[in-house]
Amino acid sequence: MYTHQSTGRGAPSFALAWLAGLGLAVATVAFSRFEDIPIKDPDSLIPGYIRFPAIVLGAIALDVVPHTFMAAGRPGGGWLSRIRTAFRTVMRERWPLSHWKFALNGVIAWYLCYAAFRNVKSMAPFVHEKIYDDPLAEIDKFLFAGHDPAAVLHAWFGTGIAAHFFSSVYIVWIALVPVSIAIALVWTRQTRAGEWYVTAVAVDWALGALLYVLVPTVGPIYSDSSTFADLPDTYVSKLADSMWTDRVDTLATHGESGLQTIAAFASLHVGIMMTICLIVQAVKLARWVRIGAWTFFGLTVLATVYLGWHFFVDVIAGAALGAFAVWIAGIATGNRVGLRVRLVPEVSESGEPASASHPEALASRSLPLPDRPAAD
Repeated sequence: MYTHQSTGRGAPSFALAWLAGLGLAVATVAFSRFEDIPIKDPDSLIPGYIRFPAIVLGAIALDVVPHTFMAAGRPGGGWLSRIRTAFRTVMRERWPLSHWKFALNGVIAWYLCYAAFRNVKSMAPFVHEKIYDDPLAEIDKFLFAGHDPAAVLHAWFGTGIAAHFFSSVYIVWIALVPVSIAIALVWTRQTRAGEWYVTAVAVDWALGALLYVLVPTVGPIYSDSSTFADLPDTYVSKLADSMWTDRVDTLATHGESGLQTIAAFASLHVGIMMTICLIVQAVKLARWVRIGAWTFFGLTVLATVYLGWHFFVDVIAGAALGAFAVWIAGIATGNRVGLRVRLVPEVSESGEPASASHPEALASRSLPLPDRPAAD
């Protein structure tokens, strides 16, 4: 049996994630009261309180089912009995009560942050009506020696197949966050690493929402649409049109029609990718995972500027935000030595490193199963 050591922390699990979520919730309620804006469910088709637990439960099934069938062995005499025994063993080994508590604690804190973040983002135009796109565009041109960074990328990559490629990058990013949360809460047995990542994403959202209120922007695709007129129709262009319609309806109905999701400074696409990259470095995942994460980070930077979602200064701010979130979440979760963050692994009750808590450990353990039939 392995425990989640609290050395260097002293706070409950996911404490900072809960604090970020509660802070966003308080801001949501305050903005709703002061501006007379209704609080909305951020997911109108499938409510998030159903969708995200379903993602977690699906991830649990993907964790348990393969291990059960591998442990049960080939079909044959008494196979169903072996499956039942293997299932009980896998659940006991991989899903003790402590890990259920860890996963549920994390997903509830994460969903609170998500739902409140979406509402604060939607309310930002009512709280602070000024738009700062023009100053940010001027900063971009200063950084690019008088050139528009999106126009530079269009000249480099062209406005044909590259638009479809970068649109695909954007689509992958949309799926990446919930999948990465499921991995952090369900598939990993490094609960310190999982808590660190989920907490960092919560901080990303809290700081991102604060910046959306302080520096409202709509992004180049809306404030300078002519620059993107030559791009072909893609999933992203259709999404941009839909988001603008939602924003117009939300502003016209004072929030009654739903939520608007347009805000550019800072880029949380870049911020969360920076968080992912730094976490996979800190927990020393496989080299190919680290290379893949940093490669996708670079593609995300290019895609957000090329497609007009963000100014380049949004990218810089997003990268800084994501890095700070990793640092402060590492401090809060006890993954630190002094003020330097690093993964502090779980330890066994005997004080030994919990190396057997990795997913691979179960496969190396002998399961108390009935005798398997001899191969034909």
